[in-house]
Amino acid sequence: MTKLLLSLHVLGAIVLIGPSTVAASLFPRYARQVLAPDGDRTPAGTSALRLLHRVTRVYAGVSIAVPLLGFVTAMKMGVLGDAWLIASIALTVVAAVLLAFAVFSQDAVIDALDAPDRTPAEVTALSSTLPRLAMVTGLFSLTWAVVTVLMIIRPGSTTGA
Repeated sequence: MTKLLLSLHVLGAIVLIGPSTVAASLFPRYARQVLAPDGDRTPAGTSALRLLHRVTRVYAGVSIAVPLLGFVTAMKMGVLGDAWLIASIALTVVAAVLLAFAVFSQDAVIDALDAPDRTPAEVTALSSTLPRLAMVTGLFSLTWAVVTVLMIIRPGSTTGA
């Protein structure tokens, strides 16, 4: 049963967290292109941005299954008190906060696209937030990379690699 749970946990991480990580990371780049003064405000340009936002939002919601499967797996393996797991849990919370910030920032961009009476000053102000959003999504990706390494190496574990 533990092997099945661990397999589901790993598959969930790949299938659910991977797409939200990629979509969130690509969003600032496409938003910059759409919001630029001579930007790509064609239906194709804005559709790509909306798709990235939707993928980030939907996969962020369903990816809650990954830590839940992880908790059940850790309980079955008897490793809930191990330092590598506690660090991974803390980093997962950090990643969740970063993703929530990214999704709310994306909401503001999408709302601006929907506003017919947006001023150039509003677009400029919104565009100035995109570098910070890119940094946040980069930190989100880095956090998951560290969690992945901790899960594989399991430092301090007697059964680690």
